[in-house]
Amino acid sequence: MDEVQTWVINLDRAPQRLQRIAAQLQRVGLSWSRLPAVDARALTPAQQATLDAAGYRRLHGMEPLAGELGCYLSHVEAMQRLLASGAAAALVLEDDVVVGDSLPAVLNGLMAHPQRWDMVKLSAVHSGTPMTYLDVAPGHRLAVMLSRCTGSSAYLVNRRAAQAYVDGLLPMRLPYDHVFDQGWRFGLQVRMVTPTPCQHDDQTESTIGAAPGPSRKFHWTKRLSAHAYRLGNELRRVAYGVRETLRERSR
Repeated sequence: MDEVQTWVINLDRAPQRLQRIAAQLQRVGLSWSRLPAVDARALTPAQQATLDAAGYRRLHGMEPLAGELGCYLSHVEAMQRLLASGAAAALVLEDDVVVGDSLPAVLNGLMAHPQRWDMVKLSAVHSGTPMTYLDVAPGHRLAVMLSRCTGSSAYLVNRRAAQAYVDGLLPMRLPYDHVFDQGWRFGLQVRMVTPTPCQHDDQTESTIGAAPGPSRKFHWTKRLSAHAYRLGNELRRVAYGVRETLRERSR
């Protein structure tokens, strides 16, 4: 797996989380490097300027969190590090992911078919309504998603996708996991492995942090633009998914 670089995104103030994922990666035999996460408590003016707050409110219907920006910029940094390396792809992990024993086999299977994907989600919060088309490991298939599949705790990305993300992700107008899977926007083959070899751990407290006080969501009358955006986005997702599924199954 020398052609795959593994990055674990981890805040300096979260050493226990790093120890937890380090033990999991040691168990499955994957070498890795730590990527210091951008800390929302110490954002520079230049980093703060990468947030389009008005666009976020319009598209997401709530107030942005500094922690979301820190997370977003940390993933962009992972893309930049891949491009600066000689690796063909990067496995990007958030430090609260649950790593399954089948992950190495899935990675080997994906790297054996590099022409069939640009970014592959290896964990999921929602089902994604997967349309499968290729076996990549025993019990695991590569699939196109027809519905929303949020979460960014584990994914594989190649150099083509990394360049597209570096060129097109900023400024931030949505949480990272709401935008990086938009294959139609970036011109990428966005996929998932089902069942996923990694799991999002919803039992571990997020380091993004929710603001105290009232709900971040605006009153429904002030969320009309967000609802319109989401409807259009999901229609584009279905159209993209159907097109990509037909293309893959005709190969």
